[in-house]
Amino acid sequence: MFGCSIFLNEEIDFDYLKMMKKSGFEGIFTSIHIPEDDDSVYINRIKTLGKFVRENHLTLMVDVSGNTLEKIGASFMNVQPLLDIGITGLRIDYGISNQTIADLSHKMDIALNASTIGKEDIEELSYLKANFSNIEAWHNYYPRPKTGLDEYQFHKKNAWLHHQGLKVMAFVPGNSKKRGPLYKGLPTIEKHRNLHPLVASVELINQYHVDHVYIGDPGISTLLQRQFQNFILNNKILLRADKLVDNDEKLLAHIAGEHTNRKDAARDVIRSEESRLIRKISAVPKMNTIPRLKGSITIDNEAYGRYMGEVQITKVNLSQDEKVNVIAKVSEEDLLLIDIIEPGQKFEFLLEDGYGFGKINHGATEP
Repeated sequence: MFGCSIFLNEEIDFDYLKMMKKSGFEGIFTSIHIPEDDDSVYINRIKTLGKFVRENHLTLMVDVSGNTLEKIGASFMNVQPLLDIGITGLRIDYGISNQTIADLSHKMDIALNASTIGKEDIEELSYLKANFSNIEAWHNYYPRPKTGLDEYQFHKKNAWLHHQGLKVMAFVPGNSKKRGPLYKGLPTIEKHRNLHPLVASVELINQYHVDHVYIGDPGISTLLQRQFQNFILNNKILLRADKLVDNDEKLLAHIAGEHTNRKDAARDVIRSEESRLIRKISAVPKMNTIPRLKGSITIDNEAYGRYMGEVQITKVNLSQDEKVNVIAKVSEEDLLLIDIIEPGQKFEFLLEDGYGFGKINHGATEP
């Protein structure tokens, strides 16, 4: 599952949340540590958010303290008021007994601190007859640079948590509206702090076996929403690209639309399954046969015989080939997305000026 984060110290952007739901995000995370001088504002916001969650069939996990629960009219012994306003789960950290956690697990979803939970906790929760089907392990996000988790220890801990039967959640940073006061992103592991959020998400799932990925920061760009939407709902990778040939609409149209990476995936290139066998093209004259840097989008020309018309993306730097035309190049911002295209996965190019690719804004904009 994919989720996003919002913070109650500012007005909730429900248009953004609606777009995230449309993009395939199913969960919301927030914190309700209510300051002493702002009770009514925070309480009203969490109730309004809960109403939105219920109406849109989302989940709402909140990080709370005992003092906060009292202000909402609830307690760890009585969480019904939380359920009534749309909160579906609690993120539990220090200072809460395993007995309380076990009791809560029979009433709502519980997220434990993935980094600090240990063997003794699992054994005690089992003894206390906790409902483990409602318990997950959630990692923190780390606002301060150089304090994010080490990937080896992260992977090791996730393997242990899965062995205990727990699902695991981790955060990736946003790319648009970042949270202050540092504005340095909110990742779980340090290597993701400045990485493309979709690349980081896929890495969490494929390499670190994370079950749920949440955007830690409160905003991602409209383009990134579109990229997540295509990945989550259609298993398709959208790649921004810049054309390198002018006024050749036939060749540009040939690489427009949806492609599929061949199931017998090559080491050095992404090969379009449709380009030669289905999207037949009458003639491809030799042109722009320059060295193929990583991300080059190419079409084999007529000198390649039966391979003429094949569309490829280079995964590594390759030398010039007189039989291969370089038509466009994946933008630097999306270059790492090439590395997550799997065998049999769909992909599509986006060019700023169209040619059937769909107009976009290359910059990261507020949603």
